[in-house]
Amino acid sequence: MIETERLLLRPHAIEDFEACYAMWQDPAVVEYISGTPATEAEAWLRFLGYVGRWQVMDYGIFALIEKSSGRFVGEVGYSDFRRGLGPDFDPYHEAAWILATAGHGKGYAREAMTAAQNWLDEKFNPEKTVCIISPENVPSIRLAEKLGFRSTGDAEYQQKTVRLFERPRPK
Repeated sequence: MIETERLLLRPHAIEDFEACYAMWQDPAVVEYISGTPATEAEAWLRFLGYVGRWQVMDYGIFALIEKSSGRFVGEVGYSDFRRGLGPDFDPYHEAAWILATAGHGKGYAREAMTAAQNWLDEKFNPEKTVCIISPENVPSIRLAEKLGFRSTGDAEYQQKTVRLFERPRPK
């Protein structure tokens, strides 16, 4: 578990599923990811993937819990999504963040991702980390840049254009 000033980051627990499912059903949350709210089955498979990646890889996506309320407010961290985007992307830890609407506009994503990056850098000391973002998702692009990511160009992923980013190992 990682603790920041306002948040707890921890692996998902079964108690998180309903809030996780609700978040993935919110059209405002999925607008730039899939554009379509998740079904319960899709959310369940994603949730099980979060749990399984921790078991297999010893890292993954954290559930993001607001300390003041105990409420699930999103997910942040690093994973291996096996996207097939090539040798400059696929072998590296991929950053991901998604916040429920209750967590929007509070700086939670930056606070949580900074903590997750520090944890990953300390534990694995990766050569670089990567992420993909929809070119229309300006708030996430701004966050990526604040976190030290820089764009390396666009690619096609699941019939959509995505912007690729990388963050070199901190010095």
